[in-house]
Amino acid sequence: MISAERSQSQSPRSPAAAAGAPFLSISVTDPVKMGTGVQSYISYRVITKTNLSEFDGGEKIVIRRYSDFEWLHDRLSEKFKGIFIPPLPEKNAVEKFRFSKEFIELRRQALDLFINRIASHPELKQSEDFRTFLQADEEKMDRARSYESGIFKKPGDFLQMFKSKVSDVVLGKEKPVEESTPEYEKLKHYIFELENHLAEAQKQAFRLVKRHRELGQSLADFGKAIKLLGACEGDSLEKVFSEVGSKSEVLSIKLQREADNLLFNFEEPLKDYVRAVQSIKATMLDRANAFRQHFDLDQERKYKELNLEKLKFMNPEKFSESELEFSELKTASEEATKRYDHIVSVMNEELARFQEQKTADIGLAFHEFAKGQAKLAKDIADAWRSVLPKLEACSTS
Repeated sequence: MISAERSQSQSPRSPAAAAGAPFLSISVTDPVKMGTGVQSYISYRVITKTNLSEFDGGEKIVIRRYSDFEWLHDRLSEKFKGIFIPPLPEKNAVEKFRFSKEFIELRRQALDLFINRIASHPELKQSEDFRTFLQADEEKMDRARSYESGIFKKPGDFLQMFKSKVSDVVLGKEKPVEESTPEYEKLKHYIFELENHLAEAQKQAFRLVKRHRELGQSLADFGKAIKLLGACEGDSLEKVFSEVGSKSEVLSIKLQREADNLLFNFEEPLKDYVRAVQSIKATMLDRANAFRQHFDLDQERKYKELNLEKLKFMNPEKFSESELEFSELKTASEEATKRYDHIVSVMNEELARFQEQKTADIGLAFHEFAKGQAKLAKDIADAWRSVLPKLEACSTS
């Protein structure tokens, strides 16, 4: 899923479709290190080609950094509740690997995949923030990023709410309410199991990459050693041992290449789907919050409705005022129910889309794995088989 071929398969990346047909082609290219020391970062060229009327012009090239992708992810998460927002690659990395060629390429391809998943989504691609990301110059992009949005505009706001919620639970003022239906419980169980199994598969894929690299290095070292041994022996052994050493060095290169293939086309797709499942869990958290709000307001509405009936007879003077409050509460309750129902409906659609894409992507990853391993096994067998006659001749002479 992270290789160039895989990322291009996620959306109509090539305008080579039928003439005049709508297309949106996006690529994240040319990573360049900017700045020095702790202030250094990687910038990317984001190239957009399209004939869609909502975009300005046919081609646009902008410079973006990781934090710009992060801004887009956060904006979409805030505005599109219920949708599984495509995951970003991890923000942090071990300092000594942060600017390694391999890490930079993995991140570039993951960012390319992120942006093309948005482009292929029927709702996310309509986002104004998406168009801003693809088309705004750096000055406009900086202004968009600096604009405060969301519920919590100050760090203290969130901290205060967190303390309040903790106090309510500790003091017994609030009991957490959770959605609990057989269907949803089954979904939660599946998602958590899927995350665990994907994480374990990715862990073992990482070990495979490491073993291939270690074996490749060992064969390279062995090749040099056997050549030196042959030179020491001289005569016919020198020629045979030199060929064995050369085969070892060739196989070392093939193993290193297969390790790269495993990393980009097997381990990284598995790792990407671990991140995708975490995105689903974030959507499930939005669903849980929407359910609690729907439940709490509905309970309060029922309580107020009973009190309103009592006031109608016991305190007519307060009835009108309470009736207005009840009307506002009823409206808020209905809106909360609609938000919750919307998230549930959207999640059902997203799950179907996720399952279909997961089947294709994971199937392709395992196909690439098996194909690479089969070719490597054949190359190894052919290499050693080619030197067997000469080694047999030496052993019988």
